[in-house]
Amino acid sequence: MMKETQATESTESTEAAVTVDDLDEFTRAYLVCALWSSTDCSRDDGGDPLDDNYGIEDIDPKCLAGLVKECEDFREAEAEDLEECGGTDEQNGHDFWLTRNGHGTGFWDRGYGLVGERLTEACRPYGSVDLYVGDDGKIYAGGYES
Repeated sequence: MMKETQATESTESTEAAVTVDDLDEFTRAYLVCALWSSTDCSRDDGGDPLDDNYGIEDIDPKCLAGLVKECEDFREAEAEDLEECGGTDEQNGHDFWLTRNGHGTGFWDRGYGLVGERLTEACRPYGSVDLYVGDDGKIYAGGYES
């Protein structure tokens, strides 16, 4: 695995770098779920799950920064509902990835009632995102490369 552990918003950003070790539980679970639910497309059947061969530290720094920012934005905007639903930060991070990508389970599927419905609706503007392995062996997120 690659050992690069820093990401920045852009090469011109003056903001502090995102380090893998500093990720909160929500964001770490979100990224772990992203790797678990995505494949390397190495075969016609889709290939191996990315988490078989890659970790968060293998995500391209610019892509990591974008994904982390979305987690921060979602948590801030939906803080009341995330608290009310009663899920752990780990579960909520996992559900954010699953729900935004339409994986057939997530906030709406946890028995949270109206709170789950609101959280599901809050995921829609984020749309889906696909991870892929670049020629350089890093993990990229479609639309987050630049």
